Amino acid sequence: MEELDYKKIGLKVGLEIHQQLATGKKLFCSCAQSESEKFTKKFSRKLRISKSEMGGYDPAAVFEKTKDKTIMYYSNPENSCLVEEDEEPPHDVDNDAKNTALLIASALNSKVFREIFPMRKMVIDGSNTSGFQRTMLVSQGGKLPVDEINVGVQSICLEEDAARLLGDEDDLRKYSLDRLGIPLVEIALDPVEAGPKKMRKVALTLGRLLRTTKKVARGLGSIRQDVNVSVRGGGVVEVKGVQQLDQLEKVVEFEAKRQDGLMIIAKKLQKYEEASSEIVDLTDHLKICKSKIVQKSLKDGNKIKAIRFPNLAGIFGFSPHEGIRLGKEIAQLVKVYGIGGIFHSDELPNYGITEADLALVKNKLNAKDGDGFLIIALPESKSDVIIEQIINRIKQARLGVPAETRLATQKGETIFLRPRPGPSRMYPETDIPPVSVSQKELDISKENIPKSWDETIAELKDKYNLNSQLAEQVLDSHYSDLFEMICSKSKVSPNFVASILCSTITNLQRKGLDAKLLKNDMIACCFEMLAGEKIAKESLEIIFENIMNGKSNSVKDAIKISATKSISDDELSEHLDRIISNGAKIIEKQGERAVGPLMGEAMKDLRGKVSGEKLNQLLMEKIQKIISKN
Repeated sequence: MEELDYKKIGLKVGLEIHQQLATGKKLFCSCAQSESEKFTKKFSRKLRISKSEMGGYDPAAVFEKTKDKTIMYYSNPENSCLVEEDEEPPHDVDNDAKNTALLIASALNSKVFREIFPMRKMVIDGSNTSGFQRTMLVSQGGKLPVDEINVGVQSICLEEDAARLLGDEDDLRKYSLDRLGIPLVEIALDPVEAGPKKMRKVALTLGRLLRTTKKVARGLGSIRQDVNVSVRGGGVVEVKGVQQLDQLEKVVEFEAKRQDGLMIIAKKLQKYEEASSEIVDLTDHLKICKSKIVQKSLKDGNKIKAIRFPNLAGIFGFSPHEGIRLGKEIAQLVKVYGIGGIFHSDELPNYGITEADLALVKNKLNAKDGDGFLIIALPESKSDVIIEQIINRIKQARLGVPAETRLATQKGETIFLRPRPGPSRMYPETDIPPVSVSQKELDISKENIPKSWDETIAELKDKYNLNSQLAEQVLDSHYSDLFEMICSKSKVSPNFVASILCSTITNLQRKGLDAKLLKNDMIACCFEMLAGEKIAKESLEIIFENIMNGKSNSVKDAIKISATKSISDDELSEHLDRIISNGAKIIEKQGERAVGPLMGEAMKDLRGKVSGEKLNQLLMEKIQKIISKN
């Protein structure tokens, strides 16, 4: 990716951190914070938009409604109840969640409101059964020191988390209610003029501050970052779904490139006066087209339409930066509606569409040499809505970067989700009274402001005799609480525990294995077995690998599959005697140096069943006895 001058393009980035709180229960009921694998109930809903108190519709909600999705919800009584199903009014705000929000506000020197008013934030993508998310503005202002600068805090809110998306199937969207209602704090920081690396440091610093409170949830998905990115002259783009620091850095880098590219495209468009587009139905005319994509679309019952855009020849395929094109922006827009078949004039002839097909399209559109056009296959029912969205997007392209919400990909790029929400999405909550904050509660929160990150590292180093690097890795990982729990319950070396949690599991993830399958109780169980000498140190990685690759659902199954159960000393001695007997000539020739090749033979059968240290020691003792006899 080419280097951009971030100062020259006026790059500004603001972070919104969404952090789940470890209260053990939900914000408006006493249901547990846990994730379900099985569900006992399901029900469906269709969500509708409504006007705000000011009489307007939120643009994001209007856009979401055009998808016309049916929402299917799955629940389990272990972690959801009638409150999550929107069949019972919310209970009182959880006091532990409130106190944690006050503690975080105090740690950031943010001014807390003495009366907190619950609000409803309209959300009709299905992530909340009620069609809105409950949120409360706890405080405003404050600062986050990051190296030589203080990043301002805009606001801190206490709100309920959304339902967990299970998947999309055509016009059906599926959610689990296990995550819905878990309390979280939303911390919005002021936008700053900073590049990707600096924003990574800002996110890392805020994440570390939250972890030092020891009152926030840990693990994958417990913290999410929305990134607001803009360049000079463009709208603010909100990127959702950023969960990792590496991903954050790449997202900021990609969005800077994408937005700068859109500003360059806008300057080219502004050279031409805006002209009205023309739409033609080509369904009957393209029945003779040999393109497999076109024929499949016709077979599926779709209509094929073309839209002419005067003077836009060359614009759809123009790429000011690698991978940045207006044609790609349009393709992402229609994909939101489940439409994959769209071509633009700059990439044709291609995909089985011939020069003769092109001549037919141009003739029906009355297209001149300088005109551009799009060909799109879509259901008749969605035709008008989608074509209107495409035309509006082309109009927005003349202005530069539209304000919109996008989703981060694992590669660190972004894809279109919906327009940015406006003020019409917020309105007062009528089911929950205002929440008072007493002076005593404020005083307690200020008295319990956690130690600094450096002090926390120093404390961990001293307590467990870790070096600085390992202590920092433990605190930055998802396993800091698990680390302390394991160390408090077993005599296993803290350095070894830290190494397994921070290096071994991470290395398995890098191989593409799924860390979500490896639960904390499984890890704790393995260390208990290790402390009881039921398994060897070397078996931990083997067991974890079997679970993370999906071959085993439990530690017991993983041990059975990988045959890593410890063997007795007698069995070990007999096994080594057989290896030594078979390797007699090697011992005769190499003496004590024979321990190397014989150790390799032993590890083929005994890896994971006995520690390498013990194996090496016993093998050397047996070899030395043979040498001394001879």
